[in-house]
Amino acid sequence: MTAPSPFAKRLAIVALLGTGLIHALEAPDAFGDATYKGLLFVANAVVALVAVVGVHRNQRVAGWGLGLLIAGGAFLAYVLSRTVGLPGLPAEPDAWLEPMGVASLACEGLYVVLFFLGRKERADAAG
Repeated sequence: MTAPSPFAKRLAIVALLGTGLIHALEAPDAFGDATYKGLLFVANAVVALVAVVGVHRNQRVAGWGLGLLIAGGAFLAYVLSRTVGLPGLPAEPDAWLEPMGVASLACEGLYVVLFFLGRKERADAAG
């Protein structure tokens, strides 16, 4: 496996830390919406930290792959919550520009872009 550039790796770590921190800070409000939503926010924060360690160690699955699951899953859940709603919760079309949500989307989107750019770089180097 070709290691990502040090800059890309640091940026990916910052993006995951941002995602996890935002979800940790927003977890109490999420519990107010639905218990499962609060638990997902807490899980996001914890698993983001696990992924940070894996990315730091250049672990493909336990780092980069887990980070993609966390960032991509949170991004998708945000879009679903604003469009069709989540199980037991109505859609929130007026909440698209909520500051913490926008910050989280920025972190998650950045990570996903870094993941796929790194994957392309590895593919180019291999062949």
